[in-house]
Amino acid sequence: MAENLRNFVLAAHGGAGKTSLAEAMIFKTGLTTRMGRVEDGNTVMDFEPEELKRQSSISTAFYQFEWNKHTFNLIDTPGDQNFFSDTRLCMQAADGVVMVVDAVDGVKVQAELAWDFASEFNQPCAVFINKLDRERADFRRTFDDIVQALGTPKPIVVQLPIGKEADFKGVVDLVRMKAFQYDASGTVTVSDIPSDMQELVASEREAFVENVAEADDALIEKYLEGEDLTEEEIHAALRSGILSRAFTPVLCGSATNNIGIDLFMDFIAASMPSPMDMGPRTGTDPSSGESVERAPDPAAPFSAFVFKTVADPYAGRLSIFRVVSGTLGGDGNFYNVNKGAKERFTQLLRLAGKDQKPVSGAGPGAIVAVAKLKETKTGDTLCDDASKIQYSCAEPLPTLISYAVSPKSKGDEDKIFGALAKLIEEDVALQLDRNAETKEILLSGMGQVHIEASVEKLKRKFNVEVELNIPKVPYRETIKKKVRVQGKHKKQTGGHGQYGDCWIQMEPLPRGSGFEFVDSIVGGVIPKQYIPAVEKGIIESCQKGVLAGYPCIDFRATLDYGSFHAVDSSEMAFKIAGSLAFKKASLEAMPILLEPIMEITIVTPEEYMGDIMGDLNGKRGRVLGMDSKGKNQIIKANVPMAEFLTYAPDLNSMTGGRGMYSWTFAHYDEVPAQLAQKIIEEAGAAKE
Repeated sequence: MAENLRNFVLAAHGGAGKTSLAEAMIFKTGLTTRMGRVEDGNTVMDFEPEELKRQSSISTAFYQFEWNKHTFNLIDTPGDQNFFSDTRLCMQAADGVVMVVDAVDGVKVQAELAWDFASEFNQPCAVFINKLDRERADFRRTFDDIVQALGTPKPIVVQLPIGKEADFKGVVDLVRMKAFQYDASGTVTVSDIPSDMQELVASEREAFVENVAEADDALIEKYLEGEDLTEEEIHAALRSGILSRAFTPVLCGSATNNIGIDLFMDFIAASMPSPMDMGPRTGTDPSSGESVERAPDPAAPFSAFVFKTVADPYAGRLSIFRVVSGTLGGDGNFYNVNKGAKERFTQLLRLAGKDQKPVSGAGPGAIVAVAKLKETKTGDTLCDDASKIQYSCAEPLPTLISYAVSPKSKGDEDKIFGALAKLIEEDVALQLDRNAETKEILLSGMGQVHIEASVEKLKRKFNVEVELNIPKVPYRETIKKKVRVQGKHKKQTGGHGQYGDCWIQMEPLPRGSGFEFVDSIVGGVIPKQYIPAVEKGIIESCQKGVLAGYPCIDFRATLDYGSFHAVDSSEMAFKIAGSLAFKKASLEAMPILLEPIMEITIVTPEEYMGDIMGDLNGKRGRVLGMDSKGKNQIIKANVPMAEFLTYAPDLNSMTGGRGMYSWTFAHYDEVPAQLAQKIIEEAGAAKE
């Protein structure tokens, strides 16, 4: 029943305790006999060797279980910036988001980013303040931080902690107005509110009821007239306000000590959205291009979207999708709109950590998987062949860092490409490229850790070992002075000789203009058929400049004079003449080296601004402007690419993982003389 289905994401900055919370919930249902610990590497949700090594989630994990006659699809996403693209892609499969916040550290940057994703997908949210049993944990400070950092929908307190730090032993529920206290085994005792908390609870309850009543016009009227609201009325208004994103309820507990977990699960069952609450999803009719809607109705035509792929060298490709409408049997066919292909599947699976369990069918809202589809990839729409629809899926986040990959064993280059292509099916945040200019295979990702974990996975899953190197910078060359030179090719042998003679003017153009060729020949001193050959000679020669062999750009070559021989002239002779003219002119026209300049945007908490600005100055950066967003500062700057190739780990260490950046190519600019000399010498040594 879709009404009783709860698809929800646990999202947070790394280390807030998402996986521990998932572990506590699964343990509470009785599906596991003991709670795993991230530190011990025995959790149900973190099972990949790369996750166990790093003691943090690097890939989204799923678990389906029952609680209070509801089916929960729990989606535990990574909190590390390196793997946050997976968080974004998997969030779109949920109906609601639970933000987990550490009661010691408060809201960190990845939590803010996940919050932005929830707004983008228009998903109702709740917050769970975790780790209230830790030293320096503070509920009020954390709640104030949530209000300041996350803003809207307005956070409201639904539960209050009983006790602090090591004495934290339970929560007061402001809906039921009862205290829930837990012993060492996690067993709960329900009692009246402790006497020392009654004043605080009374004022918090008043604020809570006022906030909740605002979601319902009839209720606010009743409240303002001084009438008491019933528990049922409060609960109905709470649920209504969550679904309309009028406010965000804030709950609390300790995942590792099993405090408040049962109340948290009760809350999800009672107040978080079902697929029916989220209403129809809009897609496109592929034949007409018009918008169409599909309601979460089991009787409607089947449609679904694939939001994650797992590449397994033994089981093959596992496609994980969310059913939007209609019903799917345990086996059968569907149509992939993106690929224009029919796909057959023989078994439908539900996910429980690393295990997959067969199911006999799936209806609206179900999150299921099938193995070994031939064409289907992440982002594809699956539907009924007779009633086609295409959903647009979220795009992965832009890559931030690139490494040149080369095989450890000679002759493994083709093997690398095949294995990396399979890895990219699984992790669409990776990009694979071959740079024709530098002849390097480039692997790009979200950060150094992302690339390193991918290389480990490559070895484990596909037995391919690679080495990582900093990519070569695509420098360019240009000229600074206008010159006029002659390019003459004359070769006399027995029979026909070779004769081509041209004069060109070469002058610099503004940055970004590229190459321009002007034909100024008059009086037929060079016949028309040979003029394109001169241009071709210049174009081919300018691919390798005279300084360090980099392409020469931003210049104009004007062909204004020359001579020819009736018998010995040919296209080849004039092409060689053009090439000679270019090389001669380049040397005389003050050649210089250019480097790519990137425009970067850095988002950082204010306290790290000084370190970042100092670091940018040391990297030859030029700050373009600063802005503020919430408690973060946004710095825009131009920085040479050569200084920025390994910035991800630098920024991480400067900001404790709280800074983020993105970058795009801006323009080419002159390399300072002392650096240019070094680059030219290195290029010369490599050539030799």
